[in-house]
Amino acid sequence: MKLTVVGGGSTYTPELVDGFARLRDTLPVGELVLMDPARDRLELVGGLARRIFTRQDHTGRITTTDNLDEAVDGADAVLLQLRVGGQAARQQDETWPLECGCVGQETTGAGGLAKALRTVPVVLDIADRVRRTNPHAWIIDFTNPVGIVTRALLQAGHKAVGLCNVAIGLQRKFAALLSVAPSGIHLDHVGLNHLTWETAVRLGGPEGEDVLPKLLGEHGDRIAADLRLPRPLLDTLGVVPSYYLRYYYAHDDVVRELRTKPPRAAEVAAMERELLALYADPDLDEKPELLAGRGGAFYSEAAVDLAAALLGGGGTPYQVVNTYNRGTLPFLPDDAVIEVQAAVGAKGAAPLPVHPVDPLYAGLMAAVTAYEHLALEAALHGGRDRVFRALLSHPLIGQYAYAETLTDRLIAHNREHLAWA
Repeated sequence: MKLTVVGGGSTYTPELVDGFARLRDTLPVGELVLMDPARDRLELVGGLARRIFTRQDHTGRITTTDNLDEAVDGADAVLLQLRVGGQAARQQDETWPLECGCVGQETTGAGGLAKALRTVPVVLDIADRVRRTNPHAWIIDFTNPVGIVTRALLQAGHKAVGLCNVAIGLQRKFAALLSVAPSGIHLDHVGLNHLTWETAVRLGGPEGEDVLPKLLGEHGDRIAADLRLPRPLLDTLGVVPSYYLRYYYAHDDVVRELRTKPPRAAEVAAMERELLALYADPDLDEKPELLAGRGGAFYSEAAVDLAAALLGGGGTPYQVVNTYNRGTLPFLPDDAVIEVQAAVGAKGAAPLPVHPVDPLYAGLMAAVTAYEHLALEAALHGGRDRVFRALLSHPLIGQYAYAETLTDRLIAHNREHLAWA
């Protein structure tokens, strides 16, 4: 089995490689190709990746290349984890929206739109080349904003599934609080990428006992602190929102906070420099502890599980993925991309039935789905008017004066990545 990671020079990659090594019985990888145009980073990451495989007695071969067509030729699955513009572009996404009083974040609000505009054309070009070389390969998208990028891929007819680590992180957290194995926890996870709620936490499977009230009753303070939301809010909602909901439920507080500290991108860039220095050590043959602070916790396990299921090699029967709605949430269009539990197999992801969604959450989902539709139109076709319409529709922006100013700043800061600008 051949797997290709586009963006293989990312400092995330050793986390992924460690998962391939540990879970080789679930996903027997014969060749792992790390592809990245940044050759200097790629060689450092590739060297550590090979040492991780050797340490864990994995017999698979790891190759590195900056040639995309060569990398995807014959691949059974292609994982996308790229960042167009790098951490420098991310830092801008986290900065200029704040100047207008709006949240600055890499996937949410105006910064998220900027990332989508930079990313969608690049991802679609990669996917077209994958299809020309190997039309049967699955594309697993971990590239943010996952919902918009996955919708672009599916709309273009690609065999694609989107993946995020929020659900698996919460599953692991809840399992630890309940002192049960993670495999014993099934989440009723509903929403859009980075806009989700856990409406039930079930023991054993989709029909298992819902222990969410017990979790909130006994561990509500801990869960609220992790989400940085007030405990009374969780008690009122009776569900667990993802931490991205803080940008909506406490927007003004977040803006004030972000204005008082360095952008997260600056912290990550510094961490990446330190990680790359560690990766250069020829004696290092395991992922360093520092990598845990980089983000993407449990990404490797989720990715291995998903790839194994898509390629017919196993994996857990139900997984949280991003895929077409197709009637699962009746208040959204069929071609909306939603993030829910699905049965995943060689034919793709089939969402499980979802209990009726409270209007409190359905309304926000519908609004953000409309924004994502307009964002994808802007990414595909360009133009200032389309950017403005997407920003005006976003629940975190809404006011025309903000949308006007943000449109001009988005274009000014991203001109080099926008062919139409």
